[in-house]
Amino acid sequence: MVVFAGQGDPRRSLSLLWRADAPPPTRGGPGPKPRLSVDAIVAAAVALADEEGMGALSMRAVGDRLGRTAMALYTYVPGKSELLDLMYDAVHAELPTAYPESDPADWRAALTAWAGEVLEFHVRHPWVLQVSQARPVLGPHEYAGLDTLVTLLRATGLEAGVLRRLVGTLFPFVRGSAQAVADARLAAAATGSSDEEWWAVRSAALLELVPDFAERFPAVSGLEAEGPVEPYQGEGTEGAEPVPYPEREARETFRVGLGVLLDGIEAARVGRT
Repeated sequence: MVVFAGQGDPRRSLSLLWRADAPPPTRGGPGPKPRLSVDAIVAAAVALADEEGMGALSMRAVGDRLGRTAMALYTYVPGKSELLDLMYDAVHAELPTAYPESDPADWRAALTAWAGEVLEFHVRHPWVLQVSQARPVLGPHEYAGLDTLVTLLRATGLEAGVLRRLVGTLFPFVRGSAQAVADARLAAAATGSSDEEWWAVRSAALLELVPDFAERFPAVSGLEAEGPVEPYQGEGTEGAEPVPYPEREARETFRVGLGVLLDGIEAARVGRT
């Protein structure tokens, strides 16, 4: 399910995102403090989406978590569309906005750290991957994340036109890698069968039904036969839970693919000097 941001009232959505029309906080006044706030509603909605997925998100479900009716929420957030924008921007506050290194010019180390952080962020909040990048939310935390990446890329010394395209390359690459990890984690629970069971049954059936598989697909078969896959670099941490095969593959593909992308950036830097 793909969800597009920015479906609510533009003025109201942006006002909420930037807290432009928020009343000044009261200090020590008499009477009970309000039980609801935009931040409380957003936090409850994020927790719901993290636990149950985007499909479970509704104003009523969020209200239930807060012990209030859906109607009570509308005083603070006009509707689900505006709420989604607020949720999306709020979780982006988790991303670091600086990557201090011993050498500030070590753009490769900084971009590697950035990519790893963004991958894990999306794995923590897989519902974010369902929000299309076709239309940005235009919130402060989303802009802070973009500003961070542009700052890191400027250290490469490449011209602005190239940097714009690198932003458009790196974000989809990391999101795609995170999607592969998130899907690998979800598959067993969603289908009721483990990865080992799924592959064992289908591999045996495929060999039986397509005995000439290697002849029909020589490039794929040759790649498999050329040697063992490079081991996942995250393995071997003492006390860590073993990582299932599909997630190991997704993470190792991310690591190798990122390295190739950074090699390409280095080649572009060398080529312009």
